[in-house]
Amino acid sequence: MKNIKNKILVTGGAGYIGSHTCIALHEADYDMVVYDNLSNSSREAINRVSTLIGQPIDFIEGDIRDADSLRQVFAAHQFFGVIHFAGLKAVGESVAKPLMYYDNNVNGTITLLKVMAEHEVSNLVFSSSATVYGDPEVLPITEESPRSSTNPYGQSKLTVEHILEDLALSDNRWSLIPLRYFNPVGAHPSGQIGEDPNDIPNNLMPYISQVAVGKLDQLSIFGNDYPTVDGTGVRDFIHVTDLAQGHVAALNYLTQQQQGLGFLPINLGTGKGTSVLELLTAFSAVSGQNIPFRFVERRAGDIASCYASADKAQALLGWKASLSITDMCQDTWHWQSINPNGYNIA
Repeated sequence: MKNIKNKILVTGGAGYIGSHTCIALHEADYDMVVYDNLSNSSREAINRVSTLIGQPIDFIEGDIRDADSLRQVFAAHQFFGVIHFAGLKAVGESVAKPLMYYDNNVNGTITLLKVMAEHEVSNLVFSSSATVYGDPEVLPITEESPRSSTNPYGQSKLTVEHILEDLALSDNRWSLIPLRYFNPVGAHPSGQIGEDPNDIPNNLMPYISQVAVGKLDQLSIFGNDYPTVDGTGVRDFIHVTDLAQGHVAALNYLTQQQQGLGFLPINLGTGKGTSVLELLTAFSAVSGQNIPFRFVERRAGDIASCYASADKAQALLGWKASLSITDMCQDTWHWQSINPNGYNIA
């Protein structure tokens, strides 16, 4: 019989980061159950993960706001913990539809936590975001940096963090690790799974790759007058497979604890900033494609620079990002060039 510490519920496991983490969990000998409503993900991603790991994924289609569905899942399995990816994540959409974001991201997490408590599962790795730092005053950003938010998406992540803090204070059995991601990019080196945004991409890398593959005409770069190396925004891009390994490292850390850790936020980033033009140049070099672009007005709420201090992740979890911007561009181009329409294989 397998150790109970091996079984993990992965909410949102059919999504971009979730699907890559499923592979990393399998490679680290964790058993997993994936729970996803497929609202912003694809069943095809789960099929491909199953092929890559050589065995079927235990997949349940369900919504984290559905307490009865969650109860059935928890009753059928003895989980050590939960990795909670399920959430809406488009900044622009959150501004247009704030109630949808608070309902899904905040109410959904509250429902999940209630069901976890009912079944005495107290270990959670939460998909948080660097957006909880707002416009940083000092770089690199540490876990102790002030938190704020400039949009409903970021505010929903920050609200969940506050809920986790209060929960940990109320009951010392909880171990709650919000992983604050910086800018996940890249794809699995097989090219079989990657980022497949609905409609027009919200994030820079899939937009670049869709221009490179001819799906979009040109890239719009929002602002070229920031106080940065070349006037364009600077971000901490991290390869999605490095990010997936960060989740495994967090779980490994939890399995070694004898009692509740409380609330333990950890940054996952490379600690290095790359500008929009630097990323564009690297992608052009890797793909051999000319990527037309134009400068347009800054977007409201965008900040000049944002990159992490990842010292805490290395000290506590033994984790450090290892893949370069070139690796990120190569793997993105490999995925996009053989899947020009993403998971839509019709």
